[in-house]
Amino acid sequence: MIQAPYVSIAICLMAALVSGAQTCQAAEPPFTHPGILHSRAELDFVRAKVAEGQEPWKAAWEALRREPVSGLTWKPKPAADVVRGPYNNPDIGGTDLMRDAAAAYSHAIQWYVSGEKAHADKAIEILNAYATRLKSIGGHDAKLLAGMVGINFANAAEIIRHTSAGWNDAEQQAFAQLLRNVFYPIIKDFYPTANGNWDAAMIQTMLAMGVYLDDRRMFQRGVDYYLHGEGNGAVRNYINGFGECQESGRDQAHTQMGLGYLGCAAEIAWKQGVDLYGAYDNRIAIGYEYTAKYNLGHEVPYEPYRSHAGRYHYPAISDKARGRFSCIYERVYNHYHGRMGLAMPFTGQVVESNRPEGLQAPFAPWGTLMHAGLPVTENGEFGKR
Repeated sequence: MIQAPYVSIAICLMAALVSGAQTCQAAEPPFTHPGILHSRAELDFVRAKVAEGQEPWKAAWEALRREPVSGLTWKPKPAADVVRGPYNNPDIGGTDLMRDAAAAYSHAIQWYVSGEKAHADKAIEILNAYATRLKSIGGHDAKLLAGMVGINFANAAEIIRHTSAGWNDAEQQAFAQLLRNVFYPIIKDFYPTANGNWDAAMIQTMLAMGVYLDDRRMFQRGVDYYLHGEGNGAVRNYINGFGECQESGRDQAHTQMGLGYLGCAAEIAWKQGVDLYGAYDNRIAIGYEYTAKYNLGHEVPYEPYRSHAGRYHYPAISDKARGRFSCIYERVYNHYHGRMGLAMPFTGQVVESNRPEGLQAPFAPWGTLMHAGLPVTENGEFGKR
């Protein structure tokens, strides 16, 4: 099946031949909305499964509803100038920023799935609170923090904006300016020499913001860095040919952060007809299988790793946090195994033993609820196997 960009180019070339024109510039394909981590068809699928009380969606929905961030009494706590230092010290508004982003996303999901308008109102309250107050994100970890939380804010806003939630145009514009003027300058140039989870976090949020803002240049910047970036978080630099990750020798928690963020980036791109999942022989799948296998207690090969510009050198695989699984597996498993029919035995074991995936602060949460068993024909013909 020819993808949309190539259809545009073909039409343009035919027109040029007919008219005798010497040059032709293909129109950029429009973005699909909603289309960050969830298409409208997928949201409808989740809503139907919850209404029918089917598992694993029933248990995952109940887990979401139990979280404090999901309650209607939640109050956002925006700071004007957020500061996050190394390992979250100092923490001036950073933890509140992370929790409020998760809350906005959780309420947006509840609005779509339950139809309860109070949850739309709560999501809008949170988004507006940050749009009107947050002026800067600073400190040593500013790039990382912006990359971790931006995706949840953008996801929430995407769902709210493209439903009848009652978010007015002026409020939407104020939120767009927050993304463009506060978040984007922080992440625009990535951080090539940092451990790769930093770049990966920024890639996912750059793609999410590009979709929300209908900014093709921003979106493409994230795609290009994912595929060809010089830093540790570009997919070929983060995951080698047999699955070892740049941070496998650091610890397993940070390794799963990098994998989770790259997985989100690939899912966002897939919704827009760009296959980052398949890049470099399904490199993400290889990294997930390697990491899942090691954390399930098996032995894996390891080569001493020296990072971009020689900043980090990890001579042996780390067993720090081994066996402690982050909520990153369901989304990627659904793509490779569910959509594409590929074997993912170790990732599948992790998914089955850790359902439902819930809320963990550094990640886009609710993986089981929002990604388990999705139809294989999402994103039009592009999603068919």
